[in-house]
Amino acid sequence: MDVLSKLQILADAAKYDVSCSSSGSTRKNMQGGLGNAHVSGICHSWSADGRCISLLKILFTNYCVYDCAYCANRLTNDVPRAIFTPEEVVDLTVNFYKRNYIEGLFLSSAVYKNPNYTMELLVKTVKKLREEHRFNGYIHLKGIPGADNHIIHEAGRFVDRLSVNIELPSEQGLQLLAPQKSKESIIKPMDFIHAKIDQREEEKKHFKKVPSFVPAGQTTQLMVGATADHDMKILRLSEGLYKRFSLKRVYYSAYVPVISGANLPAITTKPPMLREHRLYQADWLLRFYGFNANELLNESKPDFDIELDPKSDWAIRNLDLFPVEVNRADYDMLLRIPGIGVRSAQKIVSARRVYPLSYESLKKIGVVLKRARHFITCQGKFYGEVGLNDRLIRQCLIAKKPEKKHVPPMEQLSMFSLLSGNPVPADAYTSITGEI
Repeated sequence: MDVLSKLQILADAAKYDVSCSSSGSTRKNMQGGLGNAHVSGICHSWSADGRCISLLKILFTNYCVYDCAYCANRLTNDVPRAIFTPEEVVDLTVNFYKRNYIEGLFLSSAVYKNPNYTMELLVKTVKKLREEHRFNGYIHLKGIPGADNHIIHEAGRFVDRLSVNIELPSEQGLQLLAPQKSKESIIKPMDFIHAKIDQREEEKKHFKKVPSFVPAGQTTQLMVGATADHDMKILRLSEGLYKRFSLKRVYYSAYVPVISGANLPAITTKPPMLREHRLYQADWLLRFYGFNANELLNESKPDFDIELDPKSDWAIRNLDLFPVEVNRADYDMLLRIPGIGVRSAQKIVSARRVYPLSYESLKKIGVVLKRARHFITCQGKFYGEVGLNDRLIRQCLIAKKPEKKHVPPMEQLSMFSLLSGNPVPADAYTSITGEI
């Protein structure tokens, strides 16, 4: 099989790996080297409509010894199979980079023969890129659960980001859908990577030159909707992962029903994209807004409201804390007001030192007053037209503007269909910016 045929198969097989973030790396070039990574501007694949988003995103192989019920590359699934050689991946990466097609490489793999053998092939590939071709662009490598620590350590020396996918949010889910995998085989490399990153940070305090090890940190990916686990279970797991392993990101992937099975959910229409979106919004609240998982969800409310963003939902359930005077509230409380994001809260704190803020000045600062007005006072005046009534506030927040007839909407096409049940552009913006 020629390389282009392999590329077609293995680029398509990689589409279920989520990697949509900036690189977080500042790997510098060297004299005579090729490329350099930058903290921003890294995109991650080719979209179906031909737009260039600039990471070469491929699997090393989709031959797999595992038979995970949810996976398109499972052992018993009848799909076209291919495997690269390390030299082929290196040549593709270097040539695509020289043609300005990409800024780096996202390399994952199914488990070929066994975890150690697969991981050794991946390490051989990135080592060739770094040492023989002096490639200094961004490399994100997916670690293989079950691989020995010494191979994981070798990989970490040559890549910017290393991630190990958890895939399913509970051990029961693994036993049901992926019995060949275990929680221990996934957690062990994550723990090892975290320890080595901490060790490097400590060594940097005492030594001028310290060998590189995963400078852009580690991430993981969770599947949403493949098992009966509630959002509360997923969010608590994410919170624990952030605290235990200092992850850069937890990615959430709506379950795509690529194959059918007795233990799989009967999703016949479309993946739970809006549920995935709510989890991303809640993830921002955990990382940047000072919330914890138990505040957002509990046993009596184990799943997010699909119609309402998590912060607004929390505020409506805690109306005893509102309204808040924006000219006096501390920064932490400002972050809990729907419609006020991190940047808006910082601007409010800075601006009110000079002059008292008016309702109009909040709009100029960037506060989303459609949401915020129900929870704030400004110079003592309350602007919510329905008072502190939880049912009426909810109706106002989820109300949609009627579409104008005979006037086509002026908006850029989304890579996802804007059907009912998917996030609309204005709502999906919050997943990218974190301004909730």
